[in-house]
Amino acid sequence: MSAFIKRGDSYDCSALKQYGLKCSSIAACHSCKRLLAAPPEEGGSRPDYHRNLLNDLFEMMRSLDEVHAETLLKMIRGNTTFEQIQSYMDQALSSMLVHCTDEDTHRNLRNVRHRMEAYSRVPSFRPNIVDVHYLGGIVPYKASAKPWTTVTDDDALVSHLVSLYFTWDYPFYAFVDRDVLSRHILIGNVNSDFCSPFLVNALLANACHYAQYSEAYSLPGDIKVMGTEFLAEAEQYLQTHQFETGSGMRLASLQATLLLYERYSMSGNSDHGYFMLHRAVEMAEALGLINSPRLNINQSNMSSDMISSIKRTAWGLFQIDTVVHANFLRPCRVLEVSVEQIDRDETDEMDLWVAYPINKEARRSWMSQYFDEACRLSTIARDISRIFLPDQDPGFDIYEHKRVLYEKLRQWDQELPKCFSPAERPAAHIILLRLRYHALLINLFFDCFGGNPPFYAPQQQEAQQQFGSTIYDGTLDTALASAREISALVRLHRDQYGLVRAHQYIMYTITLALFTMLEQKSFDVLDYEFLSLTNSFSTVASCSQLGKDIFRIFCQSVRIRCQEEQDLDMETGEMERPPYGPSSVAVTPDRWNDYAEGLRKLADHDGGEEGSSHYTASGIEEMLSMYETMSLGKEGNLQFRQQSSSFRFSPSPE
Repeated sequence: MSAFIKRGDSYDCSALKQYGLKCSSIAACHSCKRLLAAPPEEGGSRPDYHRNLLNDLFEMMRSLDEVHAETLLKMIRGNTTFEQIQSYMDQALSSMLVHCTDEDTHRNLRNVRHRMEAYSRVPSFRPNIVDVHYLGGIVPYKASAKPWTTVTDDDALVSHLVSLYFTWDYPFYAFVDRDVLSRHILIGNVNSDFCSPFLVNALLANACHYAQYSEAYSLPGDIKVMGTEFLAEAEQYLQTHQFETGSGMRLASLQATLLLYERYSMSGNSDHGYFMLHRAVEMAEALGLINSPRLNINQSNMSSDMISSIKRTAWGLFQIDTVVHANFLRPCRVLEVSVEQIDRDETDEMDLWVAYPINKEARRSWMSQYFDEACRLSTIARDISRIFLPDQDPGFDIYEHKRVLYEKLRQWDQELPKCFSPAERPAAHIILLRLRYHALLINLFFDCFGGNPPFYAPQQQEAQQQFGSTIYDGTLDTALASAREISALVRLHRDQYGLVRAHQYIMYTITLALFTMLEQKSFDVLDYEFLSLTNSFSTVASCSQLGKDIFRIFCQSVRIRCQEEQDLDMETGEMERPPYGPSSVAVTPDRWNDYAEGLRKLADHDGGEEGSSHYTASGIEEMLSMYETMSLGKEGNLQFRQQSSSFRFSPSPE
């Protein structure tokens, strides 16, 4: 990833091997692309739509039961259209995948399903084709395609994607100055300190995750290749910018690297997520923005645009680092930020956030106030992450530290402005901020959970008896209360703005809350909040391959948990005892089977290995370990590879 070797007019990814990484499966380099695109050597031709359909039809006919086979044969004899045949095949596949017990047959049918999804026009949860040019008059941010990217010359499409990014992704971390960047995109100076083709292509690759229109797909219908052309071009610029060091390093390159971190963590591609985050941290250290003596850039000769951009990038990186490491119970790498924060009152209180392109009433953005509160919360998250240091001082009192951190979290929540209240139905990024607060409360007390069926921990009782601290009286209850608040906040986001475009962080908080609910000794699968959150999870998870993989683990874990309690029949999905109380929400067998269709395997991520169908998480800690591996990789493994190689972003004096 850090070094491409030029061969003719293409770039080779072989230099990645020294770091133990592979070429991105999301966007192969030019050399790999040519190998993949090359036709068979012995006179073959690439299969088209109808050949794919015919091959899949034969495969299904061999596997179908008599009823389905007879129905399909009648459709063929009756001159039924290809589209209708494909629709029936899709329905039959759903039923067969749930009830199939033979591993080989299941694997073949799974491959058929994957191919059908790839050559379908669009994913089922996305609308058909909409001309983005009709949106040209309402996009909040205008942008130009040239000279930034060679993927497209359509200014309307680029404006649409940039507006999607600034609406849904940008506010959560806000590590660029939006106004400065959008202005310099229009200026078109590729040598600007504030913008570069590397940065713009990385931004557009991220934005495609939020796009619902087929123009943003390299192959319409295959969600896994969304935005791959922009990502491939951004990756090519990596080899140009990797040697920037010291004063020669461009801020835009650091920002682009953070964008690639986000993109890789969405796709769950090997260790690329941690790789890009580590790279960004080292770049920021080389610039003196973090983990360095204090810089007074306000008294420098820098322009106001540069000062604002530096502050946002440094503190935005701090937020990303604390979110990632607190999420996965690891110590942060960014300990201090070396520049002061932006002014809390920088944003005019009349500035609005528009949920583009949804037809919703605009909300007050409160962006500078939000950014300040997010930085305050990040400081607490950093301190929480330090609890997870492997070699603590012998005199370190973890219980006292947790008590202090709990009080800090509670104080932060109590001091939030009234306009941040859920009752005010605030902008999406403010809802996410409150989700982050409740996720941190669960992270703080995760070690009080059991992690084994029935998911209840005796450690909690031991801690209460040993320390007698009121903070540990009912820690699971505290976590459960936060899980239910997460459910309510996700429902608010869903009702106000939908979930298809929600920032990827929402999937983490949903997963954390659901597994917290599974920790209950008296877990009820018909609990209203649990079902509501599961329904939201199914929507969010369908938007990415990572989400699909995580959702399958969750569903398998739920079934095993219910089997332990003999609440759920594994074959029918029906409850063996009647529902009761306010959580009496009907769950039909078909509904649960739709959730559980992929439970027998992890998707392509597991390579179809024998036994992958039994992957399950017995508790929060195991779930977080799986989530980390599938989204970012393993940080410890990456650190070892970097230390054992000669790679450095800022060469040491030695």
